[in-house]
Amino acid sequence: MKTLCLNLLLPCTLLLGATAAQAESMRCGSALVSIGDRAWEVEKKCGTPAHRDEVGYTLGGYDRREFRVEEWVYGPRNGTTYILTFEANRLKSIEFQRN
Repeated sequence: MKTLCLNLLLPCTLLLGATAAQAESMRCGSALVSIGDRAWEVEKKCGTPAHRDEVGYTLGGYDRREFRVEEWVYGPRNGTTYILTFEANRLKSIEFQRN
């Protein structure tokens, strides 16, 4: 029984370590970008992303308008890749993955 638990625990621990983490802000040189920043502000502070994808559209608010969803990729920087998700040109989430 103890061996079975150990055999299950190790893969689960490794899987958790491989997933992306969330952040509220990201440093670009001496500038800081945060959730809620506009896309042009992020590009001004961090430069052009290494990769940019239009992911799709989402419905927003009470009037059910469609908003564009984009992902920008920065890095790897110091062994970390950052994935920024924009919704209606506002930064909604910052994910990072250690390489």
